[in-house]
Amino acid sequence: MKSVVSADLPSIAEIYAGYVRGSTATFELDPPDLAEWTRRCTAVTDAGLPFLVAELDGRVAGYAYCSPWKPRPAYRHTAENSIYLAPWATGRGVGGVLLDALLDSCREVGLREVIAVIADPERNPASPALHRRRGFADIGVLRNVGYKHDRWLDTLLLQKSLAG
Repeated sequence: MKSVVSADLPSIAEIYAGYVRGSTATFELDPPDLAEWTRRCTAVTDAGLPFLVAELDGRVAGYAYCSPWKPRPAYRHTAENSIYLAPWATGRGVGGVLLDALLDSCREVGLREVIAVIADPERNPASPALHRRRGFADIGVLRNVGYKHDRWLDTLLLQKSLAG
């Protein structure tokens, strides 16, 4: 596990593009290019939030990061997490290792609450299961809030408290 470096961004962009094009795990419709990934990475790290990369066999196997939950200052101790794995890395424990390291990093930077927003949880059951195994609690479901691949989609909200 390591902090992201710019050399990781092409692999991150490739991993995420697969989810954008072929799944409902994200509501983005067009894959961000490398310039956008550079901007996003800089925004995360400039905010003092973790952006981690897992490697297996010398390749980027997945990544996880936190972004501010909301822009208002009162939310500064709450973040939303994101985690994505390369297709070849699923089922190898990478997601759990990434999420554990991300949560540890969140504690280190003083976050108290982490929110997972999971798109289309019925078709993406691995993500809710991963988060629940790490102590995230179901908070609610937002119904029909996204439209992708000719379907209306829900999002599942989960929350983990890192305080005391």
